[in-house]
Amino acid sequence: MVEANRLDALRSAHVEDVERRSVRHSIRVEDYLEVLHELELVEGKAKPARIAEMLAISRPSVTKMLKKLDEDGLVVYVRYQGARLTDKGRNNAISLRERHGLIVRFLRILGVDEKTAHADTEGVEHHLAESTLSALREFVEKAESDPNWWSSRLK
Repeated sequence: MVEANRLDALRSAHVEDVERRSVRHSIRVEDYLEVLHELELVEGKAKPARIAEMLAISRPSVTKMLKKLDEDGLVVYVRYQGARLTDKGRNNAISLRERHGLIVRFLRILGVDEKTAHADTEGVEHHLAESTLSALREFVEKAESDPNWWSSRLK
């Protein structure tokens, strides 16, 4: 009976993830938006070579995706000049950045080191429901505003 319940739970989780994905962008698109935003903040622009370096993929793959993101209205891509986020793309990227930061803060509260927290966040940030993020936000804000509240639970 436990195995059947586990199978039902797995199926349900995948169905819900697909439904969420239909509303949000694909994981790959979200990764691009995050990197484009960070490059714009740090370097002022997002060149394909830097995007390829940051995502550890080929330049032709980056060019192909930038064209798709341009068609979707998330970036303005000009060959040989790179890409810049549109307002729509930037708003999505800011939301992704906030989500990433929230999860990292949560993991740090649990005692995970900074490097691992960022790596682990990359693995889960695209799969959390808004209700889960809301609960995490509430937890993180409580733990950060009252450090004794959480540390007393660890003993």
